Amino acid sequence: MWNTCDLYDQFEGKVQTNQAPLAHYGGNRAFCGVLDTVECFEDNVLLRQALEEEGKGRVLVAQGHGSRACALMGDMIAAVGMNNGWSGVVINGMIRDVGAISKLDWGVMALGSNPAKSRKLGIGARNKAIRFGGVYFEPGAYIYCDEDGILVGSQKLHNL
Repeated sequence: MWNTCDLYDQFEGKVQTNQAPLAHYGGNRAFCGVLDTVECFEDNVLLRQALEEEGKGRVLVAQGHGSRACALMGDMIAAVGMNNGWSGVVINGMIRDVGAISKLDWGVMALGSNPAKSRKLGIGARNKAIRFGGVYFEPGAYIYCDEDGILVGSQKLHNL
């Protein structure tokens, strides 16, 4: 089994660590995979569309620009992603339905929660490099998340 501290020690200088104050909300607190990205400000249409695709063990990283005004994901969208084979999500923004999400065997990290739902305009971008928390999230890179934090590397650090 891997953990981010050991991986950091082994690959120091070759990995990035996230500095955003993200917390765990899903029932699975250790998840990893090839990362994919979505950028969406207070609008979750593209996030949902991504999670409706076959996940193949990937992790979706959502750049919500740190907005606390509304949630980008609730329990219904989380269940869609889990059932479609995504390993988890990392959201630079808010979620809702925290109680239900905590019961899912799925990785969810976010800034916090807000019961307000997002807009549904479809504004944003998919599969582009994004940056937050001091990390450059490039689609196709590898992401490892556990209770100690998030590591991102350009190469596979451990068997996924």
